[in-house]
Amino acid sequence: MLLRHRAADTPAVLGRDVGGAGERVRVVRLADLDPAEVDMRTLLIVGSSQTRAVDRGDGVPVVYTPCRYP
Repeated sequence: MLLRHRAADTPAVLGRDVGGAGERVRVVRLADLDPAEVDMRTLLIVGSSQTRAVDRGDGVPVVYTPCRYP
């Protein structure tokens, strides 16, 4: 359903058990998002058309949305 409104390469952030012992955060393309991975213990953030994911060199991307839209 989300792919009807966002591009396939839109970053999506999945935070599982945030703040808990099993915390795990992943960044995936919206096209690669498996809905089965999202449950009541998962925070899902879907980026806007301006959101970018940038690899900072350690394999962990930084996801950001510029403050100003064009």
